[in-house]
Amino acid sequence: MTEITEVPSPFCGIGTDDLTIRVDGVALKVTANGCAVNTPAFEQAITDLSPRVDGKQVSLDVAVAQAAALLKDTRLPVIGGCATDVNGMRGLLALADRAGAVVDNMNFTGARNNFLALQDSGWMNTTLAEVKNRCDLLLVVGTDLEAFAPRFFERYLWNKEAMFLDDTSHREVIYLGKAPSGDASTSPAGQKAQVLACATEDLPEVVAVLRALVKGQPIRATSVCGIAVADLQAIADKFKAAKYSVVTWAAGALAYGQAELTVQTLSEMVKDINDQNTRCSGLPLAGKEGDQTANQVCGWTTGYPARTRFSSGYPEYDPFLNDTKLLLANGEADALVWVQAFNVTAVPPTTSLPTIVVGRSGMTFSKEPDVFIPVGTPGIDHAGHAYRMDNVVAIRLKKLRDSGLPSTAEVLNAIEQALVE
Repeated sequence: MTEITEVPSPFCGIGTDDLTIRVDGVALKVTANGCAVNTPAFEQAITDLSPRVDGKQVSLDVAVAQAAALLKDTRLPVIGGCATDVNGMRGLLALADRAGAVVDNMNFTGARNNFLALQDSGWMNTTLAEVKNRCDLLLVVGTDLEAFAPRFFERYLWNKEAMFLDDTSHREVIYLGKAPSGDASTSPAGQKAQVLACATEDLPEVVAVLRALVKGQPIRATSVCGIAVADLQAIADKFKAAKYSVVTWAAGALAYGQAELTVQTLSEMVKDINDQNTRCSGLPLAGKEGDQTANQVCGWTTGYPARTRFSSGYPEYDPFLNDTKLLLANGEADALVWVQAFNVTAVPPTTSLPTIVVGRSGMTFSKEPDVFIPVGTPGIDHAGHAYRMDNVVAIRLKKLRDSGLPSTAEVLNAIEQALVE
């Protein structure tokens, strides 16, 4: 039994790197600095050590050979999930290039709201370090931030020391849309976050009015979607008075049509605030299920984010047509490879197509895949790198135990080589 300190997490998205974990054989126990996201992810038990083909245990070589055989003559296989580390994503792209596959991260439909806004008009975003050292006003739009990342406030807002603030407890937090689920946003001085609640589908109208008020445009209405315009005006005034305000949102939580326009309105509002002798930045929430890692590696490899196809012999990006669910539903795809090294509950969609799962040990399926190869989890079973939500830091993940499970990269590279032979 050993105890490992300063353990970084690939699960929470915010770069938590101070966990203490007790290792007893292959069993892990988070003994310090855990949270509702990280603790169960690290403590997940190993239940599968052997690959399966048609539900029967086989050797890794046999499973790799069968996976390659299923992909050998396909026209358009889809590689979904894409939840792995940097080296795993490199192996995934090599396999996609070899097989002429579509690559689609499981969280891309939500992330698309960000990409469409970024590609159309750009944005001004910040980093977690800047939030920690500079932010004096935080506006949370349409999401429960502490449910997303339980230790966000502890690590990045209520930190005891900041480079450019004398007292971090004087920071102000405002929720627009969804109310927080707990008290993490309450300051050490006891100041609770202000909450202006509205339905998620009403956010486009509310955010549009708030931007108009920031720009000094007159609003005749006295309320919008149940929120007093005077309260929105107060937020606009606080933006102008702040030294470094931050607007944060989770694109996947904006579950309505054309939500990218809301992201664009928020991003343009940030620019408007910067025109008024103060500083403001955006902070998109992401980094779970390997989504930032997938888009980063795909970006520097192909020039595009995930949701890119290789069937023409070169990468073709389409944020709508290269959707796993769409390709399965309309019959374009003829095989599914599901890569998920982090989350045992994130199983592939059920399909009649040949299905290969390269996933974390412990997955259970409503329909057994043709091939299931359990792999080690980055940051637990092998070392690796994963990008946190602000995209500027690739977290160096530690190996905590010897489980005997191969890495995602090893498995995908082996399948890719088997396709050549």
